[in-house]
Amino acid sequence: MQVDKITLKDIGLFDNEESIGLITHLNFCKTNGGRAQLDVYLSHPLSSICSIEQRQNAIKHYIDELDFIEAMKITNGTSLVIEKFFDTGFKSIPTQISLPAAYWYRFMSAADYSLLRYSLEHLILFYDQLQKWVAVFETKKGNTIIELLVQKIKKYTNHPSLAALPAAHKLENPQTVLSLCHFFLYHYKNNTHQLIAHFYELDAYYSMAMASKNYDFIFPTWIESEQPVFEVMEAVHPLVNNAIHNNLSLSHNTNLLFLTGANMAGKSTFIKTIGIVLYLAHVGIGVPAKKLHLSFFDGLITNLTIADNIVKGESYFFNEVQRIKNTIEKIIDGKKYFVLIDELFKGTNIQDAMKCSTAVIEGLQNLRNSLFIISTHLYEISEGLKEFKNIQFSYFETAVQGKELVFHYQLKEGVSHDRLGYLILEREAVVDLLEKMKKNKY
Repeated sequence: MQVDKITLKDIGLFDNEESIGLITHLNFCKTNGGRAQLDVYLSHPLSSICSIEQRQNAIKHYIDELDFIEAMKITNGTSLVIEKFFDTGFKSIPTQISLPAAYWYRFMSAADYSLLRYSLEHLILFYDQLQKWVAVFETKKGNTIIELLVQKIKKYTNHPSLAALPAAHKLENPQTVLSLCHFFLYHYKNNTHQLIAHFYELDAYYSMAMASKNYDFIFPTWIESEQPVFEVMEAVHPLVNNAIHNNLSLSHNTNLLFLTGANMAGKSTFIKTIGIVLYLAHVGIGVPAKKLHLSFFDGLITNLTIADNIVKGESYFFNEVQRIKNTIEKIIDGKKYFVLIDELFKGTNIQDAMKCSTAVIEGLQNLRNSLFIISTHLYEISEGLKEFKNIQFSYFETAVQGKELVFHYQLKEGVSHDRLGYLILEREAVVDLLEKMKKNKY
């Protein structure tokens, strides 16, 4: 599935100046390298149902073995010590070193020897833990990802020189210490670096398994279909505390959701929730919902956070138009896209906005191979759109109790006619401040 930088920003995948991104909340890696590998996995949606299901199944196997992986003793410190070991310019170690020469090395190069021994302890721990991982995961059959990772790790842990590695606490003989360090430094450096990279892969999978468990994610069911299908039950935003869940069903026959509701009623959060559900599904990790059935989508396109460009002299409205234009040019290729648009044409007057919004919605609903969610405050244009049977109308209700607003955040069928902007202005005491200014004539 294709996404661009704007979409990744709109769904809140990465950290920014204002908030911590979703990708950080999904990070349970033990190492910095694992986090970097996790970022790669989570920022690149997969390209087929087959590859997605392979990753889903791999994560399920990791979930089954979470206790074992949590108990593994390889830490970020372990990986940093090993990397520093290979980057440090130690005093040269002879190919064959006698016991007296080893004691002389330890005496004359005490600082180097101390670091060599300390690094060797971590190397022994690293190889021991990976061999235990292989013993557990080579029993997991039928998953290409795990079988390949087992194969790659076994390739580098089955060397004869590694068969009888002593326990780390038994490294008292300096001849043994220096001989093993010579082997790793001069004969097994590249292989150890490869193993560290493979460990970062399994660390990233551990993180995805932990995230799925921690957030109660479920794995979607994929439907082989030339037409778009998206049916989700009880979807929630994973970062919203006590989030209200909602259902949504879109398909070839009803491919556009016309979404209305007052400010703060929940439209934007709902749209982002659907974007996150769709995106995480195509990454291969679980999704924050009770159930999800969907077809594979070729792209996710969002239009949620548009800004003007002062340097180029481009207005907010101009950039809105350009984003819509770019979206249309992309989705007319006949492939399956999911398009999310929040508040069409906020950058122009209401009459222009109504005319432009109507034209765009009437045009987009013709593209039955794509699905659309479009939110707007312009409920007036809904009447003319009701002639299109493939458009469904939903809204978020806001109740007024005195001057207080009660938000239910529950999606309902129909169109909202709420106009609550002035009430919010009153509730936040802005009207009172303006009256004081009028009386005091600042």
